[in-house]
Amino acid sequence: MSVLTVIRHGQASFLEDDYDKLSPLGEWQARLLGEYWARHEVRFDAVYTGPLLRQRRTAEIAVETLRNLNMTAPDPVVIEGLAEHQGHEVMTQYLPRLTADDERVRSMENAFLRAEGVQEKARTFQKVFEEVMLRWVRGELSAPEYEAWPAFVTRVRNGITAITSNASNGQRIAAFTSGGPTGVAMQYALKLTPEATLNLTWMVRNAAVTEFLFTEDRFTVSSFNAFPHLDSQELWTYR
Repeated sequence: MSVLTVIRHGQASFLEDDYDKLSPLGEWQARLLGEYWARHEVRFDAVYTGPLLRQRRTAEIAVETLRNLNMTAPDPVVIEGLAEHQGHEVMTQYLPRLTADDERVRSMENAFLRAEGVQEKARTFQKVFEEVMLRWVRGELSAPEYEAWPAFVTRVRNGITAITSNASNGQRIAAFTSGGPTGVAMQYALKLTPEATLNLTWMVRNAAVTEFLFTEDRFTVSSFNAFPHLDSQELWTYR
């Protein structure tokens, strides 16, 4: 039996021009994760990361922290299958139309525009985002220029298969990714519906850890959305 440890990236830069980079808090979350692993002598036989900057930087900081604390850690290997979906691009394209045609979405968007402070803006933005993403996952929104939800699921599943098929029995593998691929991994293990999978993605905290046990013909959940390394509520973020 081998272990796949899936890590969501640290907090990114919400409301900034470049969302993809880690915030200072996101870098601290990644460092705390590496320190936690070092204290508990967690060793990985392979480390993978998605191609996005926030994913790669989280992996780099965690690995660097392990090495600074005299723990061995492999260099992260980039795998495209761990990239996040293009939900933000889909929302950017469809939100103007939805706010014009749908009173519910228009009310949510207005609440976001009126919001003050980062926390309130994040909360109101999330409501809009969830509404648009649900419609996208159900196939109610079509954006041919972007990867569709079924294609996203297939890509992530193929990425997970590539990672696990390269592992020997008893190995521990780390995969740094985002909330979407974490949800797809849970779908793979639990045979979830698309809607249930999407709902799980909203629960995954920044720098949280989800673990799976796997063999050649089994893939099961061991833990979901764990964050023992984040010992203060100020470190608990979703966006």
